[in-house]
Amino acid sequence: MNTLTCRLLFTMAFGALLPASSGAEPAVSRAHRVALVTGTPGCVAFWDFVKREPQGARRFTAHVPAGAENEFPLDAGNYVHDYWGEGRNATYEDFPLLGRGPFGEAIRIRRETDPSFRPFLYIPRARLHDSPIDLKGGNQSVTVVVWAIRESGNHALAGIWHEGTDLKQSETSTIKKVVRGQRQYALFAGLNKEGSACGHISENGASSFLNRYALHKCNSADVSPAVSADSPAAVLDASWQCFAMTYDHATRELTGWLNGKSGDRWLENPKSDRLISSAYQAWLQGRLHREPGLQVGEDPAFPPDQFYNPPEDELVSAQVLSESADERIERREYRYTRIKVVLRRAAEGNWTETSRDLEALRLNPWWFSHDHLYTPANDGIGGPFTIGRVIHSSRGVGFTGWIGGVAVFNRALRAEELAALASVSHAQPLNRADAANR
Repeated sequence: MNTLTCRLLFTMAFGALLPASSGAEPAVSRAHRVALVTGTPGCVAFWDFVKREPQGARRFTAHVPAGAENEFPLDAGNYVHDYWGEGRNATYEDFPLLGRGPFGEAIRIRRETDPSFRPFLYIPRARLHDSPIDLKGGNQSVTVVVWAIRESGNHALAGIWHEGTDLKQSETSTIKKVVRGQRQYALFAGLNKEGSACGHISENGASSFLNRYALHKCNSADVSPAVSADSPAAVLDASWQCFAMTYDHATRELTGWLNGKSGDRWLENPKSDRLISSAYQAWLQGRLHREPGLQVGEDPAFPPDQFYNPPEDELVSAQVLSESADERIERREYRYTRIKVVLRRAAEGNWTETSRDLEALRLNPWWFSHDHLYTPANDGIGGPFTIGRVIHSSRGVGFTGWIGGVAVFNRALRAEELAALASVSHAQPLNRADAANR
């Protein structure tokens, strides 16, 4: 969807457009823009970095449904201080404000040079456990939308994604507080496909497919540009992107969306990929396990709950790659996989499959092999909701840039709803005065 189409969607939503001949952007108030987000069914929290506590610390708070008491105020923290006992704590002064943005304000996540300082905004677990943003368990869908300008990096934007501090690596040699992963859901700025909208979910809070990392993730087809956070105002105003992820429990599809578009993304030859090779092994072990007896290459100790075998009940296309009198090789495409199949002609003339291999795996949408999101025990364990960074062992800098809005929904939004939310990125940004007065 191009910029003009997005603007038209935005205009139709509110009917507040200056004459087309003027060439001006839609003059839509902050109240209208906030209403577009909060009025989308399923919205449980929306931080626009304008709404704050009326007194006291005046922390950023979320727009929440009428009658909700928890407005999820955001604390400032430095997870290196909390887990390693190094560095200072963070304050709101560590998140410079832009003074304008899609909803009137934006916070900056900086490229910190001090390895003991990794600040983020967060809601402690004690203040979110069993709340509307604590999306978990079976029959649970989720959408996260973030309006941002990406300066650099590919890591976390927002979500409940405590990666744990228990990995054995050089950065953890001096750690004081070792905690396993407590992942539920989060939106990233790409990970293995830097700049894409990358959704991430977990069924166990920990790793996938015997890898050290969680690997159930998707990547939008489009990628966001890298834009210096110190760019002139006109450049920043034209650089807002709408990152989103959806997980639909009914289809088990995890999808990344950039500016209202998802797009198809496939990974060819997953066996050779640095990380997704673990998913390939999970696919292979699941296939071998279904065959009677112990097969060559089968690992009987591989946990069945970590097999990865997306459904192949509907053939999308088939291509004969080669054929002889007694052998035929086909490429079969299903919704989530492309399979190379070798068939041999039996004595009676019938073709019999003799082997198959995974040639390509679909990254967008990604099929989730579980029917539930990780559910922390009711004893207070579990991750915080964080914005800008997540807690993790490597202590990397992660995403840097501007974040102008974060929204969480308890359902998988439809394409047209995400396009409408993305249209805010293409409207004239509001400045701080606009946000205060409109």
